[in-house]
Amino acid sequence: MADKSFPDFELAATGGAVFRLSAEHGHPLVIYFYPKDNTPGCTSEGQQFRDLYPRFRKLECAIYGVSRDSLKSHENFKAKMNFPFELLSDADETACRLFNVIKMKNMYGKQVRGIERSTFVFDARGRLAREWRGVKVPGHAQEILDFVQTLKK
Repeated sequence: MADKSFPDFELAATGGAVFRLSAEHGHPLVIYFYPKDNTPGCTSEGQQFRDLYPRFRKLECAIYGVSRDSLKSHENFKAKMNFPFELLSDADETACRLFNVIKMKNMYGKQVRGIERSTFVFDARGRLAREWRGVKVPGHAQEILDFVQTLKK
């Protein structure tokens, strides 16, 4: 799937904004999908992107986090964690379907539908450069930053 065009889509974002994929061309873009606001893994992942955010900005790279949570939940999560980037609400799973991140997962012995933690990096031309699926949180944001640095060369 790497280095290919991707269908345009738009989602409601925190801060009263609307995210449109096509509007992000001209600079690298990170879109990370996470299961749920205010859960340990998702909080840790967001904090890693937050802490590395100045280094992503030096590379002119935008970051967006996506889950199926409501905008209200996202606004609270973003404020609580002091995230400098916007969160996108995908309650109707528009982007989840495009990126094929909804999977059956085991939770406390039950099968549940949920977002598989995944990250997608687009180059400045708006083409998908690389994807990570089934992400493990420790060190992930740094791995993404290292990859984005290769795009600028």
